[in-house]
Amino acid sequence: MKTESDYPINLFYSAEDKGYIADMPNLKSCSAFGETPQEALEQVLIAKVAWLQAAKKHRKPVPA
Repeated sequence: MKTESDYPINLFYSAEDKGYIADMPNLKSCSAFGETPQEALEQVLIAKVAWLQAAKKHRKPVPA
């Protein structure tokens, strides 16, 4: 299984949400919110683990 550094992460400020959004474009719909950039990054790494576990459980393909 890949590590968090193997998947690119986008991090940007959302004025609408008044916080930071982090997403992993290679993992469809894997994103997270944080009040700080660090919090958004921490949360998206948690979401990544859940995403990969769900893909494995449901026998869905995981991006290489």
